[in-house]
Amino acid sequence: MYTFSSKLKTFSFVLMIVGVLGIGYGFLTAPKTIQDVETILASDSHGHSNAHDTAATHDAHGSKASHDAKADAEHNEHLEHVLHQLQNKPWAALYVACLFFMLIALGALAFYAIQQVAQAGWSPVLFRVMQGVTAYLLPGSIIFFVLLLLSGFHINHLFIWMDEEVRATDELIQGKSGYLNFPFWIIRAAIFIFGWNLYRHLSRKNCLAQDESNDNSYYKKNFKMSAAFLVFFIVSESIMSWDWIMSVDPHWFSTLFGWYVFASFFVSGITTISMVTLYLKSKGYLENVNSSHIHDLSKFMFGISVFWTYLWFSQFMLIWYSNIPEEVTYFKTRIEHFNLPFFGAVVMNFIFPFLVLINTDFKRITWIIVMAGIVILLGHYVDFFNMIMPSTVGDQWFIGIPEISSILFFLGLFIFVVFNALTKAPLTPKRNPFIEESKHFHY
Repeated sequence: MYTFSSKLKTFSFVLMIVGVLGIGYGFLTAPKTIQDVETILASDSHGHSNAHDTAATHDAHGSKASHDAKADAEHNEHLEHVLHQLQNKPWAALYVACLFFMLIALGALAFYAIQQVAQAGWSPVLFRVMQGVTAYLLPGSIIFFVLLLLSGFHINHLFIWMDEEVRATDELIQGKSGYLNFPFWIIRAAIFIFGWNLYRHLSRKNCLAQDESNDNSYYKKNFKMSAAFLVFFIVSESIMSWDWIMSVDPHWFSTLFGWYVFASFFVSGITTISMVTLYLKSKGYLENVNSSHIHDLSKFMFGISVFWTYLWFSQFMLIWYSNIPEEVTYFKTRIEHFNLPFFGAVVMNFIFPFLVLINTDFKRITWIIVMAGIVILLGHYVDFFNMIMPSTVGDQWFIGIPEISSILFFLGLFIFVVFNALTKAPLTPKRNPFIEESKHFHY
């Protein structure tokens, strides 16, 4: 049985405390009025006067009053827009981190279900690790569901289609109102989250029951359940990506988006399984896990990174080539205002893991896998950051205290939940039909 060390437990609590303090700081320092925004913008521009004011000064006296009124109205409208963006910043930081860590657990759950359906002979010795990582899905999805409710109750402005004033003047959003309306949207979210957690609970229960069984009945139940789950998962995952990520920019859509999001959190989930496995191995656990198991996990890390890149390029290239204005805007915004994280994600999620993990020997070396894993996880956080931030905070982005603190809080919670779950059962399943094949897996 795995013992949750006091040092790791303390570390997770420290991360959560620091995270909570930083998240609180982000909300407290967010501007409350347009006067606060004016102060921020003035400091950013080092006191340079506004273009409207300069133009007004040089106008003829006859039109000066009307010009000033128009300029003031435009200026106040701009300030109101920036106010919403800056108020969104701590919410968006919290949203991105919460979604990212929850989807890591979901990616690990999908990988576990695939192993069950494929009746894979190499992976059963890793099933308890996979189940430990997926344990975060329940608390993570509960917190995320609360964030969705807060958005629906207009506590923040992350989803502009929820704003009645915007909806009243936007024909495109009105045309989507049959699908993008809060009751239907939150019901879909509840169904998806319930379905994912139900499968996780029942499959874990059957896996533990199989250890004490005299036949393979529970294993067969898991096989059938996993097959059904994967059908539910691929449908719910696509709709989830539209609802929770793509709808922050309801004027834009991509038919590749569901696959793109899946590739991002799927490789993150596999990478996390590998990282947890290597940590447990370093502490003397998982004696039946050998370098061949690690090599296979690394192959998945490498392969899905290439798959993510294929989808990234396909989505970008087709939209760039077609040059349709309402589609190109999505990438134009990111290239102009998010240039570093946009192209940096490609370096972190493709170029770096490709160069490091393409060598077959490197896929068995612990420090190389850990280094590649850290970069992959950070890179896919940046990927989700790129998906959500441009539509919620515009050009008012910065990876600062709210963003880092949100990552630290959910990382601490993730570590605590995962490693606490690993203490609940032996790390090696006893009666899985393929357990002996998995123990002696070498190549």
